[in-house]
Amino acid sequence: MRSALDYARAGDPLCVWKLDRFARSLIDLVTMVDTHRERGIGFKVLTGALANIDPGTADGRLMLQVGAMADFERSLIMERTRAGLDAAKAQGRTGGRPSVVNEDVLTAARARKAKGERGSAIARLWASPGPPCTGISETTPDGGT
Repeated sequence: MRSALDYARAGDPLCVWKLDRFARSLIDLVTMVDTHRERGIGFKVLTGALANIDPGTADGRLMLQVGAMADFERSLIMERTRAGLDAAKAQGRTGGRPSVVNEDVLTAARARKAKGERGSAIARLWASPGPPCTGISETTPDGGT
């Protein structure tokens, strides 16, 4: 990237595939676009939400900054969500709906399976969504055998 920026001359367009390939933060993006605009170098994003805008115009600069801010905020939300999930996991908490299968239900299902009843029929008894109860004779609620 550095060599492309050094090589660019006034009137050259600098094309980037996606905005995140050009700058790591909103401040970097605005600074780099301003610096290259002063040198007469154009800027074009080829894909993504900010494709086909012209940062040389007032409207284009506004769209570039708003789009970059939205992308930056989305990245922050993803990082915070991941950090929260990791912290919860470290504390032994897991997300999602509590299981309806307790030891009593599992024992009854295993007994029916041992008698030769099909897994789909067993699953319907407890209105279990998703695929039929396969492997209920081999597993325990903690995933062991």
